[in-house]
Amino acid sequence: MSQAELTPVSVPRVPPRTLWTLGLLRSELTVTLRRWRILALLGVLAAVPVLVGVAVRIETGGGPGGGGGPAFISQVTGNGLFLVFAALSVTLPVFLPMAVGVVAGDSVAGEASAGTLRYLLVAPAGRTRLLLAKYASVLVFCLAATLVVAVSALAAGALLFPVGEVTTISGTRIGFGEGLLRAGLIALAVAASLIGFAALGLFVSTLTDSGIAAMAATVGVLVTVQILDSVPQLHGIHPYLFPHYWLSFTDLLRDPVYWDEMARNLGLQALYAAVFGSAAWARFTTRDITV
Repeated sequence: MSQAELTPVSVPRVPPRTLWTLGLLRSELTVTLRRWRILALLGVLAAVPVLVGVAVRIETGGGPGGGGGPAFISQVTGNGLFLVFAALSVTLPVFLPMAVGVVAGDSVAGEASAGTLRYLLVAPAGRTRLLLAKYASVLVFCLAATLVVAVSALAAGALLFPVGEVTTISGTRIGFGEGLLRAGLIALAVAASLIGFAALGLFVSTLTDSGIAAMAATVGVLVTVQILDSVPQLHGIHPYLFPHYWLSFTDLLRDPVYWDEMARNLGLQALYAAVFGSAAWARFTTRDITV
């Protein structure tokens, strides 16, 4: 054998803190997604599209639907793929953010109320990495919850209604494959719309040692902001409220796609994530942990 073949290959050494951080993130994801209340929330979210599809099927008998109801409902009977868009339109204003509010609100305060927060801080990862792991697990839940709604709606739509070419909002027709791709992009856009609210919930969770209080406060903020966003006299502040552009994902069904509203939504979510993420970090890193 040549000298080159006998020379040992050096393997880069991973810093211990990085290993702790990765292990902490994996642990947070495992704990979050295995909790019974989280599985129950995902089950409820999965049931919503099925209930919507069954209701539309019973009401119309599989024939053409009326023009009333939430967005895209009237198109569901003609193409089951529209149940994905309708289900996301129904769940985004209330159900999805409420579920995210429960998870985000409980992320830090739940550990404090259970008496496990102090033990988590013993790990070398430190407070900043622990908070980042908490936030990352909430973001993963945002994506998981959105995909649960989308996949459940796709399955129910395919079983209850015919599927085929998709007629866009602009009136053009696209193939089923492209329509499926746009449904996936819409699911990602909906999950990204919850980034700012997740950071707000994380901040609220750092303010108290009661998980129930944090969850209730986070959901309360959601309801309050939704009410403010629906008052016409307050139109001046609407563009600065985190749910204002949530339904901009419908522009992905235009041909060509209209990106302006979605860009505003992502920019607003990034702003909320930066502001409330920084506030959560400032609070958590200076907080006196006694439980």
